[in-house]
Amino acid sequence: MKAIIIDDERLARQELKLLLEAHKDTITIIGEATNGKEGIQLIKELNPDLIFLDIQMPEMSGFEMLKNLEEIPKVIFVTAYDDHAIEAFKVDALDYLLKPVEPELLKGTIEKLENSQEEDFYSPDENHRTERKLTISDHIFLKDGEKCFFPKLQDVRYFESQGNYVRVFFNDERPMILRSLNALQERLSTEDFFRANRKYLINIHHIESIENWFNGGLKVKLSDEKEIEVSRRQTIRFKDIMML
Repeated sequence: MKAIIIDDERLARQELKLLLEAHKDTITIIGEATNGKEGIQLIKELNPDLIFLDIQMPEMSGFEMLKNLEEIPKVIFVTAYDDHAIEAFKVDALDYLLKPVEPELLKGTIEKLENSQEEDFYSPDENHRTERKLTISDHIFLKDGEKCFFPKLQDVRYFESQGNYVRVFFNDERPMILRSLNALQERLSTEDFFRANRKYLINIHHIESIENWFNGGLKVKLSDEKEIEVSRRQTIRFKDIMML
């Protein structure tokens, strides 16, 4: 596998090359770049299969560099900072190594890389995440301003529509995302999430109690004591789904 190293620190590049000597049967270093601009040019010229990429670099960060690529090779981030892991997930990085790189952790990363070569990630028979309903076992990536979150859907108690935005309630967090409640509902499994009314989409696994309410509706109390009214129309649907 052809690889290049993109890092503004010369000693860091040298150290990584020395560590990769133990894996020369898998990886061949074909070039080095000292910044994002050089990295983009080198990727265009050499077409590597893999890049070892630093994040904090002058003028252009590793993430900014990736945004300027039409086609992105496999990425392994090598950085001195541990607070970019969620962003690394967003760009589908293969792994995230902290400097100074530990040989055993690098070995594990190379093994992961070898396994990824053996597997057909784009098999037509695979149930791709984008083509299926998300269930409570799935994680979701959320970004609200400068803050990023990666909760499991089973921890999300409910979604609340607020105009063109939706506020997500999980643990002690409540970030807001630019998404309509209708669009969000389309992505979620109906076995786990139920549209209580125009404003709320609730996780049925967090329902603690239910009582009759006005005009033939229901009122549910969730695990955080939040009470939400189920509209009359949705009450009929709820009973059809949930009753024996």
